[in-house]
Amino acid sequence: MPDGGYLRYVALGDSQTEGLGDGDDTTGLRGFADRFAERLALVTPGVQYANLAVRGRLAGQVREEQLGPALALRPDLATVVAGVNDMLRPRFDAAEVAGQLEEMFAALTASGAHVVTLTFPDIGRIAPLARPLRSRVFALNAHIRAATARHGVTVAETTQHMVTTDPRLWTADRLHASPLGHERIAAALAHALRLPGSDDAWTLPLPPQAIPPAHRAAVAELRWIAAFLGPWLGRRLRGRSSGDSRTAKRPQLLPLNGLPTAPPGPRGQGPSSF
Repeated sequence: MPDGGYLRYVALGDSQTEGLGDGDDTTGLRGFADRFAERLALVTPGVQYANLAVRGRLAGQVREEQLGPALALRPDLATVVAGVNDMLRPRFDAAEVAGQLEEMFAALTASGAHVVTLTFPDIGRIAPLARPLRSRVFALNAHIRAATARHGVTVAETTQHMVTTDPRLWTADRLHASPLGHERIAAALAHALRLPGSDDAWTLPLPPQAIPPAHRAAVAELRWIAAFLGPWLGRRLRGRSSGDSRTAKRPQLLPLNGLPTAPPGPRGQGPSSF
């Protein structure tokens, strides 16, 4: 960490970094990047923060659209989190997606920034119907670990802890973190970066909850298909993205004053756009 802490933090990524699931487009999205910036500010009150993330972006699009602007901001700290949207596409190459991430790791570290990223949790435990995608998650995580080792990137290993697949950390669409999930991600990044005051409390399980009977679980799966998977497939067939016509919510480095502080919504509610 630089003397006095990090002063210029830039976040690159897709909807998770933008903050979907934590607030809304009316009251403002918060998300793990905002929450992580707030943790940085506890160490360095003068930290400035930019968030270039846009929902729906593939890893290659993040590199093409966000890397240049990020480098222009001359960050001393950057988070790069992308790849889930790629995993959902019919054609997926873990090495190719990780290659896009590695290009960002290389460019940002070469510019003097400390880069932080994370591995992804087992999606098959979050959404049972997504179990066929588990091998993709594991493959991408393996490539991310190798790339981070080559470039000295700090990685938060969220995939190694069962709590990261607890439904209470996810919204109803099962792809975006809930407010509690975003808070845990921010804590994981802070812990990986060894920020003063951080610890491994984010890995602790939540209190036990009753397991729903099989028939209720089956009904929940059908509702998920109708409410989230169906509309997502419809957009793919029409060649549309949830991020069409959207731009970064915080394209310039600014002090943290005025960040949204959206209260946690009802459990299980969240946006339907992936």
